[in-house]
Amino acid sequence: MNPVKTTIPPKSLLHTARKEYDYTDSYRGILQDNNNQLTPGDAAKAFFSSGPQWVGKLFALRNKIAPLFGLKTAGPAGDRQSQLENFKGEPGEQMGLFRVYERTEKEVILGEDDKHLDFRVSLFMEPCKTGSRQKELTITTTVVFNNWFGRLYFLPVRIFHKRIVPVMLKGIIKELEKRNL
Repeated sequence: MNPVKTTIPPKSLLHTARKEYDYTDSYRGILQDNNNQLTPGDAAKAFFSSGPQWVGKLFALRNKIAPLFGLKTAGPAGDRQSQLENFKGEPGEQMGLFRVYERTEKEVILGEDDKHLDFRVSLFMEPCKTGSRQKELTITTTVVFNNWFGRLYFLPVRIFHKRIVPVMLKGIIKELEKRNL
């Protein structure tokens, strides 16, 4: 199933935390969970390992340009594979630019606060209402601009973001289903 644009899930921490975001988007996809064992932590791990190469190249470009404006970067890549293997999706953990802020049974909240904007990414997973072995996975992004530069910075990011998130969601679902065979 192709991801569909949706709204922030009502039970998401981002739905209840703050209603005054400058930008939000949500995309939902359905995944097969034959063993009923997939968790939002698994989705968070797949978030970092299933993106297409062109997304990685965009992040690399961003990390080269960002220091010119005093913005945070992902830091040195180091042994990414080792980082991924040890990543649990627990609050306080960091993967590149993304810090884990919160984790519940249904959700992992990633993001970062910087001088220009604060962003959060929710990976919200719950069983489909049909009672089958399928789950809905919703990726929600919220952004709060901290100043005019945040608004300016996000203008081109918004264009790419609307293309990146559905592709990433498809990749996450594909990776999770492959692990679940």
